[in-house]
Amino acid sequence: MWRPLLSRFLVAFLVLSAFIPMESIAGESFPTLINLPNGWLPEGIETGRGAVLYSGSRANGGIYAIDLRTGEGRILVPGQTGRVAVGLAFDERSNYIFVAGGATGNAFIYDADTGESVAAYRLAPSARTFINDVVVTRDAAYFTESNRAVLYRVPLGAGGELPAQDAVQTVPLTGQWQQVSGFNANGVVASADGGALIVINSALGTLYEVDPATGFALAIDVGASMTMGDGLLLLGNTLYVVRNRLNQIAVIDLAPDLATGVVINVITNGNFDTPTTLAAFGTRLYAVNARFGAPPTPQTPYQVVGFER
Repeated sequence: MWRPLLSRFLVAFLVLSAFIPMESIAGESFPTLINLPNGWLPEGIETGRGAVLYSGSRANGGIYAIDLRTGEGRILVPGQTGRVAVGLAFDERSNYIFVAGGATGNAFIYDADTGESVAAYRLAPSARTFINDVVVTRDAAYFTESNRAVLYRVPLGAGGELPAQDAVQTVPLTGQWQQVSGFNANGVVASADGGALIVINSALGTLYEVDPATGFALAIDVGASMTMGDGLLLLGNTLYVVRNRLNQIAVIDLAPDLATGVVINVITNGNFDTPTTLAAFGTRLYAVNARFGAPPTPQTPYQVVGFER
């Protein structure tokens, strides 16, 4: 009698397992702390196809690819003199990684499988620049500029086809946008349809809804200041704001029109050490420790922190 019962149990288990995402089954065993190469100087991270996480290096523009199931990683894009990687974005259509180039004033694009350099764009005309973050929509890649009241737009063709250099556009930030001393525009995300961007002004602690076509900005009232706001993550109507030196992530429930929001949670974690941005995979979030207060030596260790959302 027990053998038929066991067989029926196994069949039922296999049928149910087919409908349960693998990340839900294995999520609890995914590593909580993932080591990056010593001296990496990370800031931006992004997920790609499958259980892969990419981390960029401010030291040399390299890209490190991590298997989230094991925590093991490899150098995908070797670092090189004169390159910097700050914010990252991934385009599922082309399998390209878009990289904000910080004080270089450039944007870099790499093939996510091979690490091959696909393109580079000059975004900022002057030396006083900091290309901080990037988001990819169906129509374009948008890069934030922390030192000027502008966004940079790299239009994309069908399937994410890349344009020539002369197609790059500078979009002035207007409306209610305020530019002050210090770092201004930082993290950026897009609504699901790409019709609106959300940008954090780190110096003011203000979130803005920005029209990607015109740059017209409206302040989003969330009932609290988001000073030290850095990377953003938008999942449905839930906005995550990383507040780097506070070692916190604010969780905001946004209204459907993006005009207002309510802070519904503040995530803290004993493993946070100046997190700068985060990415999502399944039910888990991943925050990268930039460790701005640690000496940036070749031996300085850096980690990515994983946790349930």
